[in-house]
Amino acid sequence: MKIYTRTGDDGTTSLSGGKRVPKYHPRVGAYGSVDELISWIGLLRGCEVNYPRREILIYIQDQLMICAAILAADPENNLPGPVPDSDCTLRLEMEIDRMEYELPPLNTFILPGGNLFVSYCHITRCVCRRAERCVLRLNQTDKIPEIITKFLNRLSDYLFILARLMSLELDNEEIRWPV
Repeated sequence: MKIYTRTGDDGTTSLSGGKRVPKYHPRVGAYGSVDELISWIGLLRGCEVNYPRREILIYIQDQLMICAAILAADPENNLPGPVPDSDCTLRLEMEIDRMEYELPPLNTFILPGGNLFVSYCHITRCVCRRAERCVLRLNQTDKIPEIITKFLNRLSDYLFILARLMSLELDNEEIRWPV
């Protein structure tokens, strides 16, 4: 099977179920942003500092793949499909609480960066926030399962705390802002 079909040369793409929509459709933007987020999580998973967190990062990617599949489906098709774990948000909260226990309190903003891997994590957090905004925009016209927006919202919190923990583990100074 060839990777190219030429069917998208006219600027359209197929949703699951076969309906064709413009590639700039809000639904395509939403699942495309989630797809980008999955790739960024994969980059974080490949960072040596995150080897102990490999299992949770794979879990996150799996849940995001399910979210992307839901977002890529034709809403008029009503076919049963995968659904995110009912406790996926709770699992992230438990991970956040566990990581926060190791961190010094923070009562200011921090300037992202100072280390390549920490910077990747902050970029991933920003991509997550964009994906969340795209899904919320789509939700204005097409009802999206609430679990998706909750998971994305909590995931951005997880990624912020992960960046802080990575900074600690990599002896990267957190520069507080205002400086």
